[in-house]
Amino acid sequence: MKTLIALTLLTAAALPAADAPARPKITGVAHIALSAHDLQKSAAFYQNFLGYQQAFKLDNADGSVAISFIKINDRQYIELSPETEPGTDRLKHIALEVENAEQMRAYLRSKGVKVPDQVPKGRTKNSNFMIKDPDGHQVEIVQYEPDGFTMREKGKFMDGPRISTRIAHVGINVGTLAPALKFYGEILGLQEFWRGSKDGKVLSWVNMKLPESDDYIELMLYDEKPSLSQLGTQHHICLEVASVEQAGAQLETRKAKAGYTKPLDIKTGINRKRQMNLYDPDGTRSEVMEPKTIDGVPTPPSTAAPPR
Repeated sequence: MKTLIALTLLTAAALPAADAPARPKITGVAHIALSAHDLQKSAAFYQNFLGYQQAFKLDNADGSVAISFIKINDRQYIELSPETEPGTDRLKHIALEVENAEQMRAYLRSKGVKVPDQVPKGRTKNSNFMIKDPDGHQVEIVQYEPDGFTMREKGKFMDGPRISTRIAHVGINVGTLAPALKFYGEILGLQEFWRGSKDGKVLSWVNMKLPESDDYIELMLYDEKPSLSQLGTQHHICLEVASVEQAGAQLETRKAKAGYTKPLDIKTGINRKRQMNLYDPDGTRSEVMEPKTIDGVPTPPSTAAPPR
């Protein structure tokens, strides 16, 4: 009898974990959403200079543009919308694509993350909802629906002179590393694969790969709260190219280059990958970067301590 009671208690104790929802696959970085002081000028940077196209848009009631969806590839976008307040951070949110948004909602709730009571369908007819990371960044969870705008435009709007065909990562600023690692690592399942330091003394970056994708999120660490101009550098997208030199040469030939006043400098980063930084009219950085190091040998991760 005692053995039976013990087995019953053991089974009951195991039930919560066994019944807990499984995390669905996170299949990629879907988009980065930015606010623009001058939507037309920002759109011109991404379209005329970088070579992307607007696949679709959402309008306000007065007919003005609410969101412009700039297409990188069939699954990745840059969302541009007019600013609601000048002189603020340009980053609105980042988005992660999942196989099943409702399953992700249930999974996140089981982990103590604040989620809505149900998964709505947005104006683009995709299923999506928002959560917040420990630093207050909005993270959109999105499932592309068969009748959604994203799948509706599959195979379209990619015949322009795109400087890159993939967002390799998005970068967001992080004040304290431990909570971010718990959120993105323990809960969302991202896997850390590299750390970098600007000076070798204090940790500057932590790269975390999505569990079911080669896309990743770069955690940009800081000690003192960044200024608005620093945020524009930290909050960024990385556009992967086979050759930064060829990408720079392409940009030099474009008519829109006449309106771009910053130099197209090619540098080798601390990760020993060649890169070139471009800035939209609001100062948000597009990091054009090669996928491999200059000699093909992986760069050792930094062992420096985080700033706090």
